Amino acid sequence: MEAIFRVDGARVVTSPHAAGPWDPNMQHGGAPASLVVWAAERIPAPAPMQIARVTVDLMRPVPVAELALETEVLREGRKIQLCAVRLLADGKLAVAATVLKIRCEAQPLPDDIVEPRLDVAAPEQSRIEPQNSPFGLGVTIRAARGRFGGVGPGAIWYRADRSVVEGSSISQAMRVAVASDFCNACSALDFREWTFLNADLSISMAREPVGEWILLDAVSWIGPDGAGLATARLADTQGYFGRCAQTLVIEKRR
Repeated sequence: MEAIFRVDGARVVTSPHAAGPWDPNMQHGGAPASLVVWAAERIPAPAPMQIARVTVDLMRPVPVAELALETEVLREGRKIQLCAVRLLADGKLAVAATVLKIRCEAQPLPDDIVEPRLDVAAPEQSRIEPQNSPFGLGVTIRAARGRFGGVGPGAIWYRADRSVVEGSSISQAMRVAVASDFCNACSALDFREWTFLNADLSISMAREPVGEWILLDAVSWIGPDGAGLATARLADTQGYFGRCAQTLVIEKRR
C-alpha cells in the first residue's frame, strides 16, 4: 500500500509509512492529524464551508496498526459546523479531535486589511533537509532559516508528497495538518539528547492555503519541569494565513 491509510467505512488500515522518528511502531502525529481532517471534510455541511480550526488530542501513542474511525456532528448551524473525530486502537481511544468549519462567503473587506507578506526565502531557494523516518520520507522539507531538527527558531517549508488516504487526493487543509505536526522539529532541542513529543496539536487558519508548500515559522519555549510549547506562523508562497501550536512533553534521554 503506497498510501498511509486505507479506509473502509469505520475500519482504517495503517501502512508502515505512518511511522515517526521516535518508535517504528508509533505513528508520526501528522498521520492521524491529516486523517482527522480527511474524515471531517467528508461530513456533509448545510452550506459550502472551509476548515478554520483543528484541535487534536493524542490520548496515547497511536500505533502503526488497524484503527477504528468515529465521526459526530457536535453543532450544526448556518454559519458553522463543529465536528468530532475519534480514532480508536484495540478499542481504546487514541485520538480525540474537534474540527470547526466556517461558511465560505466572500466579504467586502476594507482596503487596509492586508495579509502579512512572506518574509523568508521561497521553497525553491531553500535548503533541502534529508529525512529518515517512514512518514518523513513522504514529505519534502526545505529550510529557509535555521535547520530542520536544529536548536533554536526555524522557518521550514513542507510539501506532502505521499497520499494520505488511498484513492483520495490531499486537500489543502490536510497539507497543513501534515506540516503542522513537524512544529516541534522546526525549533527543537538536540534530538540526540532529548525527546520532545507533542501531546496535542492545534491549528487555526484565516483562509485556506494555496499551492503544495506550507511554511512553519516556528519557535519553542521550554519550561524547567518537563513541559514545553512549540508554536509557528503558517504561510504559503503568497503569505501568512494561520498559526499552529503543540504542547510538548520534555525528557532527557537515558
